[in-house]
Amino acid sequence: MRRVLFTAFTALLVVPAFALADTTPSPADQAAAVQLCTAQRSPSGMGLAAFKLLYGTNANRSNAFGKCVSKLAQQNAHNQTNAAAQCRTERSTDPAAFKKKYGTNHNGSNAFGNCVSTKAKAAAAAQQQATDNAAKLCFAERKLDPAAFKAKYGTNHNKSNAFGKCVSSKVK
Repeated sequence: MRRVLFTAFTALLVVPAFALADTTPSPADQAAAVQLCTAQRSPSGMGLAAFKLLYGTNANRSNAFGKCVSKLAQQNAHNQTNAAAQCRTERSTDPAAFKKKYGTNHNGSNAFGNCVSTKAKAAAAAQQQATDNAAKLCFAERKLDPAAFKAKYGTNHNKSNAFGKCVSSKVK
């Protein structure tokens, strides 16, 4: 009986580990996230004030950069997984055309990697642009009437999550 319980318990622990393995951020995902967060924080992105409002979670929002990197690294890993699935589907429909479209070496053997890279980068760029635009819109809306902004978007006890909720609603 103990052996059966031990085996069942072990199986329950192993399944979530395999489920998380697909979207665990790699060092490359982390490095890309640092670049994306730096761009978002810049004046040509959403700007420092909006950046801190969006990602910061502590009292003075000084943890915004780390939270941004963590979130975007997860997003990059998810983009890679989705891109790989899309590329597998595209490759299965016409392998020769797939190699011709994405392959850059003499025999097209690098086509799958190029496909995944291209699609993941495009998804990240689209998300980056949508987030920057939404943050700029929400920051302008917040400036007009901060109290009304908090009342409209805030959902927690002190409505401090209003900016993030606004950006989230506009990105979708």
